[in-house]
Amino acid sequence: MTLLKDARERRVHTGGVELCVAELGDAAQPTLVLVHGYPDSKEVWSEVAARLAERFHVVLYDVRGHGRSTAPQPLRGGFTLEKLTDDFLAVIDSVSPGRPVHVVGHDWGSVQAWEFATVRRTEGRIASFTSMSGPSLDHFGHWIDRRLKKPTPRRIGQLLGQGAKSWYVYLLHTPVLPELAWRGPLGKSWPGILRRVEKVPADGYPTPSLPSDAAQGAWLYRDNVRYRLRRPRADAYAHAPVQLITPLGDAFLSEKLYDDLEQWVPRLTRRTLPAKHWIPRTRPDQLASWITEFVTSVEGGRPTAVRPTGRYADRFGGQLVLVTGAGSGIGRATASAFAEAGARVVAVDRDAEAAARTAEQCRLLGAPEAWAETADVSDEQAMEKLAAKVAAEYGVVDVLVNNAGIGLGGSFFDTTTEDWKNVLDVNLWGVIHGCRLFGKQMAERGQGGHIVNTASAAAYQPSRALPAYSTSKAAVLMLSECLRAELAGQGIGVSAICPGFVNTNITSTARFAGVDAEEERRRQKRTARLYGLRNYPPEKVAAAILRAVVRNEAVVPVTPEARGTHLMSRFAPRALRAIARLKPPL
Repeated sequence: MTLLKDARERRVHTGGVELCVAELGDAAQPTLVLVHGYPDSKEVWSEVAARLAERFHVVLYDVRGHGRSTAPQPLRGGFTLEKLTDDFLAVIDSVSPGRPVHVVGHDWGSVQAWEFATVRRTEGRIASFTSMSGPSLDHFGHWIDRRLKKPTPRRIGQLLGQGAKSWYVYLLHTPVLPELAWRGPLGKSWPGILRRVEKVPADGYPTPSLPSDAAQGAWLYRDNVRYRLRRPRADAYAHAPVQLITPLGDAFLSEKLYDDLEQWVPRLTRRTLPAKHWIPRTRPDQLASWITEFVTSVEGGRPTAVRPTGRYADRFGGQLVLVTGAGSGIGRATASAFAEAGARVVAVDRDAEAAARTAEQCRLLGAPEAWAETADVSDEQAMEKLAAKVAAEYGVVDVLVNNAGIGLGGSFFDTTTEDWKNVLDVNLWGVIHGCRLFGKQMAERGQGGHIVNTASAAAYQPSRALPAYSTSKAAVLMLSECLRAELAGQGIGVSAICPGFVNTNITSTARFAGVDAEEERRRQKRTARLYGLRNYPPEKVAAAILRAVVRNEAVVPVTPEARGTHLMSRFAPRALRAIARLKPPL
């Protein structure tokens, strides 16, 4: 991809430097100003900017001393936050005179933007601020002071943890060495380091100006960090709504840095993302979605209503979640739980009316959007059409929940070939189709994701009464483990959920091999009654599914009996085999 293709450029002169400013989108729309970090140039935003430009006027500029902007002379003292604020005001005076702008900052772009959002001379010029991977130096200074003045083991641990993550800051304060490294071997190897460590795509970024940008940009740290951390401002309160996006795998910044942020930001929306530091390159779809949602809310006068109320609202807000077998039971509960967390939901079921009811429930529970789709997961062609439609109309799925399944009881010799085919087509092939089609889209997008496959405690608990069902679920469990290993390097997690005895309608619709219709109905009623007496709600399984995605758990036994038999399968398999020989009550 050509970086910042079709951008309009202008030059802005301020404080003895010339800033290179690029614009995308319709200038009549709300203006978003994207500020890059260190050692980047404005091109770090190219993927995000292209997506935002469909709805907004997007402005990017090379910070002084970076990219195609000129550097101050001398460098020492030329990168203070005060001078960077002068630059920002000059840019917005040029591109958006008389109208407040929405600021988005990453890394040192976020550090700068915290200054913009908290100093009085910019009040009224900033409509909102989205921060990622860069704290306010003033807030950081107060954070350190509180932990030094009132130390506890936990607070000392936080200080030491962030101190270790900040190793590079100490090096950047040394004279000459950073410049020599960046203009020499480090500058040459940096693109490869980003690809290997951060999984940044090899798409023309970073630009050739990197060695010079990084060498000159070292003065960002030297001119600001020590001074501000020692003398943090006491009035660093945000005068605009703030959206904080925290990548959970950031190697440079601890999540704990933002523990006290509410005292500085009255209107705060929090988001978290399972990703590393360079999210403008690795997660552009999610960032564009969250920024769009936040800016649209602020423009509509509803900045405090952006955040859903669900427990994982900061994790799933705006993400696209597809659930199969969503018409009832665990599937409906799972779709509803993601909806409460602010996700967009695609409810898939072979029963069109049931899928529609689930989608409607999701909208009532807070999903920004929810759709119903009809498909039989065992039908390969139907699933291929579904995957193509979802990608074209709703986007690439962020979380896939392969939940659809059917029950089948009866001894091995009573189970016909047709019985085996039916249960394997739905329980195993349905999962295979989902993983193959939607998982491939996730992998090709290259922005991570998560796959959840509903297995069963029967996957590791043998039973003489469930040979076909147990075999299908054991296969799902092993498939999940294999996929987890294969997709780990692409940022895609895979979890196998093993619910146990849960009160759903699968018991009343399960088939029993080797018996007539009347006996089958009797067994269905009896099994449904027993599960009803157990009364373990599907909502608890749904909660376990969301938790598994957040924690990237591999195998999740849910009910107490599922956890117990899972432990037995590992530490007392002979006892579990003995239990399997018992004839179940009919």
